[in-house]
Amino acid sequence: MKKPEILAPAGDMVCLQAALDSGADAVYIGLGDFNMRARSSANFNKNDLPEVSSRCKKYNAKLYLTLNSIIFERELSGVEEMLTFAKPYIDAVIVADWGVVTLCKKHNIPFHISTQMSCSNSISAQFMKDQGAERIVFARECSIDEIKDIIEKVDIETEAFVHGAQCVAMSGRCFLSHFAYGHSANRGECHQPCRRRFLIKPIDRFSDENGNPIHESTTEFEVTPHTVLSAKDLCSLPFVEELVHAGITSFKIEGRARNPEYVKNVVAAYREAVDAVLGNRYTQEMKDRLVEKAKEVFHRDFSTGLFYGRPGKDQFTDTEDSISKYVKKNVGVVLDYFTKAGVAQIKVQDQPLKIGDTIQIHGNKSGVVEFTISSMRRDEEDVTIAEKGTWVTVLSPRVRHGDRVYLMAERTASMRGSL
Repeated sequence: MKKPEILAPAGDMVCLQAALDSGADAVYIGLGDFNMRARSSANFNKNDLPEVSSRCKKYNAKLYLTLNSIIFERELSGVEEMLTFAKPYIDAVIVADWGVVTLCKKHNIPFHISTQMSCSNSISAQFMKDQGAERIVFARECSIDEIKDIIEKVDIETEAFVHGAQCVAMSGRCFLSHFAYGHSANRGECHQPCRRRFLIKPIDRFSDENGNPIHESTTEFEVTPHTVLSAKDLCSLPFVEELVHAGITSFKIEGRARNPEYVKNVVAAYREAVDAVLGNRYTQEMKDRLVEKAKEVFHRDFSTGLFYGRPGKDQFTDTEDSISKYVKKNVGVVLDYFTKAGVAQIKVQDQPLKIGDTIQIHGNKSGVVEFTISSMRRDEEDVTIAEKGTWVTVLSPRVRHGDRVYLMAERTASMRGSL
C-alpha cells in the first residue's frame, strides 16, 4: 500500500506556512495570471517564488504551479515567460491547455494534467502519458471503482480531489458566470452565481394593441431549497481508507481562496487520517473526531461527492453561508515576543480577550498558531479581561511582531454569514 501525497492549497504566505506546519507533502500555488483563482487575492507574485520554494524545500515538500486556465493567442508569450521564470523553483506545472503542454515540453518542465481536462478513462490517461504528462488529476465525476480501473490499466501518477468546494459544472468547466457577469470561470474569474438564491416569476407572452401585458402578474417564487445550483462540499474523511487502498498518488485539498485556519485544520485532519490508515489504526472514533475538526472551519454541508456514483438532489446544499462551528473575530496585533519567557505581547484593538478564550495568531512566518489563554498579565499584574485599547501578555508558542490575533468564537444564529 503506497503512501499518498497530501497536497495542500496556499493562497498566501500564512496559508503556505500553515500547510507545511500541518504536514503537507506538497503545496500548489498560483502566480496571479493564467490560473483558476486569478481574480481572487489568493495568489503569489514572481518575487515571492524564491521564498515559497525555499520554505517548501526546508520541509521536504514539493511545489506545484497552477497554470490551468484556458490560454488565448496573445497570452502565449506571457505564459512562456512565466514558465521559464518558475522552472528553477517548482516541481511541476498543473495545466489545462494543450498549448501550455507544448511549452512545458519545450522547456523540459514536468506537468500534471488538470481536472479541467476531464481525464475519466484509461484511454485518455494513456494518451496523456504518451504526451509526456507525469500525472493526471482525475475528472471529478470519477467514482472510486472507475479510479481503481484506470490505475490498474495505466502506469501514471494520479491525483484526486478529496476535500473542499465542488462545482456544479462538469470538472469545473462552467459558463454561468461568463454569461451572467462577463467573467469566465475558465479564466479564474468566477463570480459564483451558483451559490446564490434564485427567483422565479411569470413573464406574459401576450400583449394588447398598446404592448401592455394581458395577464400581468407580480407573483414571484423563491426556489426552495434556495441554493438549487450550489453543490455540497466534499469530505472524504469518512472513507479515506478506500482512497488510500485505491492507489491514488496524491490527495488534493481544494481551497486556494480559503483562509489560513481552513488550511491548517483540513491538512492536519487528512495528515492524521492517512497516517492512521497506513498504520492500521483508522477507527470510527477517529473518523468522527476528524470530521468534527474539519467542521470547525469554513464549510458548507458535507457530502461524498461523486465517489459513489452520479449526482442526485442530495448533492446540493440548502445553506448559502458557511456552517462552521466557529467564527474568527479580530482582536489585534502582536507587539512583541519574548523568546526566553515564551510570552507574546498583544495589542487589543477590537475584540476583548479573557482567560479561557481560544485565539489564533496568523503571520507570514508563524503560519497559524492556536492556543487557549490560561493566564494574562499587564505591568506585573494578573488580569482576567483585556479590553479594547489595552495590551496584555500571554504564554504563547513562537509568534512574531506584526502577526494578527483573532478570537475563535462559537458561531451563533446572529453570526450567520460570518467567516
